[in-house]
Amino acid sequence: MKLRPPTGRLLVNRLVSLLSAGAALLGLAVLAWILAGVVARGLGALTPALFIHLPAPPGVPGGGLANAIVGTLVMTLAATALAVPLGLLAGVYLSEFGQDSRLADQSRFSANVLMGMPSIIIGVFVYALVVIPMGKFSGWAGIAALAIIMFPIVARTAEDMIRLVPNTLREAGLALGAPRWQVTLAIIFRAARAGLVTGVLLAIARVSGETAPLLFTALNSPYWVSSLSEPTPNLTVTIFNYAMSPYPDWQQLAWGGSLLITLGVLALTLLTRFSLRDKPR
Repeated sequence: MKLRPPTGRLLVNRLVSLLSAGAALLGLAVLAWILAGVVARGLGALTPALFIHLPAPPGVPGGGLANAIVGTLVMTLAATALAVPLGLLAGVYLSEFGQDSRLADQSRFSANVLMGMPSIIIGVFVYALVVIPMGKFSGWAGIAALAIIMFPIVARTAEDMIRLVPNTLREAGLALGAPRWQVTLAIIFRAARAGLVTGVLLAIARVSGETAPLLFTALNSPYWVSSLSEPTPNLTVTIFNYAMSPYPDWQQLAWGGSLLITLGVLALTLLTRFSLRDKPR
């Protein structure tokens, strides 16, 4: 057999490596450009008034986004509490019990379609399902829309992470006489903890910047959150309204709200990454 010279393969390997590195650098450069723009324009709005004052009337200087911050936290936490347990249960079924059954295949296909569906369609769906029968916009409708967006992300990530756990761990737990549910919770979940938390964070990061579904469900409010059965203030819709306004003060607050969301997601990601990293023994 005639040996081929390695020169051509080395050149192709180096070319692909350079293209890959260039694509990665391009992505980092765009991310740095966006972050620099948000920080430069929004840093001046991060004052105490932003966190303690209600929005000012149109044309009146001052005001803050305190009610929108509280509303966003309430709806995000409620949607997380609703979607994460259901998503984890779905992931456990797909990886441990359903596996290659017809129901599991259909569920995976549905979850993949739902993950790629534009969020505005989910907003319209919840609008027809919840808002119209209730006769008004509400925080509950916004929570339902955000939970629907989060559910397939948590479910598919949980399935993938649980499937990566070696079967020897399952067999060892079952050999000790532990029931299947206890093996799943005490052994499988512990082994896949970092991946499961990452999936939850991805879902939270996805919904933290959603505007379209909340426009059709929670809408917005200039007041404090008193009831989730009424239109509920939130950062994303407030940013949208303020950015489109002709008032410089509102535009500055919109940049401040954008920076606040960015810093919140970044802080949550870094905190979780450092808390879940492997510790030296």
